[in-house]
Amino acid sequence: MTTYAEFHRRSLTDRDAFWREQAALIDWQQPFETVCDDSNPPFTRWFPGGTTNLCHNAVDRHVAARGEQAALIHVSTETGTERVYSFAELHVEVQRMAAILVGFGVGKGDRVLIYMPMVPEAVFAMLACVRVGAIHSVVFGGFASASLASRIDDAEPTVVISADAGSRSGKVIAYKPLLDEAIATARHKPASVLLVDRGLAAMSRVAERDHDYAALREANLDAQVPCTFVDATHPSYTLYTSGTTGRPKGVQRDTGGYAVALAASMKHVFCGNAGETYFSTSDIGWVVGHSYIVYGPLIAGMATILYEGLPIRPDAGVWWSLVEKYRVSVMFSAPTAVRVLKKHDPAHLRAHDLSSLRALFLAGEPLDEPTASWIAGALGKPVIDNYWQTESGWPILTIAGGVEALPTRFGSPGVPMAGYDVRLVDEATGEDIVEPNRKGIVAIAGPTPPGFMQTVWRDDARFVETYWKSIPGRLLYNTFDWGIRDADGYYFILGRTDDVINVAGHRLGTREIEESISSHPNVAEVAVVGVADPVKGQVAIAFVVARDAAGLGDAGARMRFEGDVMKTVDTRLGALARPARVHLVAALPKTRSGKLLRRALQAVCEGRDPGDLTTIEDPGALQAIRALIGG
Repeated sequence: MTTYAEFHRRSLTDRDAFWREQAALIDWQQPFETVCDDSNPPFTRWFPGGTTNLCHNAVDRHVAARGEQAALIHVSTETGTERVYSFAELHVEVQRMAAILVGFGVGKGDRVLIYMPMVPEAVFAMLACVRVGAIHSVVFGGFASASLASRIDDAEPTVVISADAGSRSGKVIAYKPLLDEAIATARHKPASVLLVDRGLAAMSRVAERDHDYAALREANLDAQVPCTFVDATHPSYTLYTSGTTGRPKGVQRDTGGYAVALAASMKHVFCGNAGETYFSTSDIGWVVGHSYIVYGPLIAGMATILYEGLPIRPDAGVWWSLVEKYRVSVMFSAPTAVRVLKKHDPAHLRAHDLSSLRALFLAGEPLDEPTASWIAGALGKPVIDNYWQTESGWPILTIAGGVEALPTRFGSPGVPMAGYDVRLVDEATGEDIVEPNRKGIVAIAGPTPPGFMQTVWRDDARFVETYWKSIPGRLLYNTFDWGIRDADGYYFILGRTDDVINVAGHRLGTREIEESISSHPNVAEVAVVGVADPVKGQVAIAFVVARDAAGLGDAGARMRFEGDVMKTVDTRLGALARPARVHLVAALPKTRSGKLLRRALQAVCEGRDPGDLTTIEDPGALQAIRALIGG
């Protein structure tokens, strides 16, 4: 039996043979000539000369053997609708959408911008784009018009696909006015806009530009649009990294390498089998949605759940009811979502048959031990952390249970996945750190594996300067994350290198402080930010959501709690890391994808404009903190 260490080592030392084997997991129209072309680092080309198609691998190739099997399961607790599409039905719908795009003049290399809620038509659109060789750029639904306009200008789409509205917690969010304003603001004017009318919000139409999806679908019911097979190195999509400031940074992904990476990860990491059901609770606007709602599960021949709604609406058992109903075998969520569920009665979880579920994967932010322990105990299933980025496209660090079921370690996402030559390097010298438990920058030596970003869209220089030139004397990809590695090779992520607090000349990671605070028994959630201080340069400010806030109703109890939290930090990290203030709050401001808005918190503390808060889940959380700080 191959150990995981041997498996990983071979992916680096016998790279071409290893990835040639993984490439057999997908269909190729024309065999590739070379496995890896690394002649122009850091630009790595995987499987050049080979031709394939993402839509063929995700849909067409499954129709003959499993045409009647469920492929796309759409559930909206916002609208109370549920629909299951078989692979055969998905094949038909994607061709209808593809015919509409072809009718608009969309072809190989053209861009299509998708600004959609979590509805089946969004998935049809993504698959239709890659079917005809077009490059899709999905923008998170509900993004502010200014942010959307900058992405329109960067992608220069021929067509924009959108909808009348999305819905969140029962509140309708009208997309069309935001889209109209964005197009009016943008320099680039897309020739056509395709609109899905959900009947949630009234829409004004721009003559000759705006088109109704339902009418065009009706006109293309019998459409047959063959796949356009493209070179493996042909771009499949661009995706803008969240939190980008200034000019957007479009991560560009290839076609063949991405398909191979996803197929390999579904087999070796997620252990997903054809005929089973995969449930990722993310959004198609983020990379997890691309890789593990749409492409990865479908490539593996699995059904995939597309969920529109909250984890606690109509109640905190809704996700688990879907696991039971659709016999979900693999689930993928985020630590933030689990923390939300942790506040609710665990009876919601126990009420459902979860026997089909083999594992829960969590990613998006570091997984703290209390959260991991709670959900692992509640589910009685393996909980597997994983670490990656928009740029990587699939996990960098996790446990590949399909190769060897290594034990998980709380606080660690795991070990490097196949093809990732992960290093820890000294910030000042750029030298590799070989001794265990010494903090350094997490970096990746080239060539990066299949599925990794090719470049920044239309900006090779920015790709090199941003990612490959920031480590002294080395051509290494910088993740911009701090980490340590233990004696057994497990990595622990300590937070962003750009989320460092400089307190009186001492550098402290906010993540380290958060980790120590979260160990306090009455802390449910915490966010720590560095705030400008006239004496120390910066000080740490902590915002804490108490597990039991009822007992902290008077000023004396709150002061004692603040003192206890500070003492916890003193004990674990030392007095230098102690926050200057610990603010007790009812909720922390987060994006709809579950990420904490730490920069917005920092801006409020420093009396600055927090910037674009379009994606904030609960604006009231930040407003309450602003009032607290002002007081």
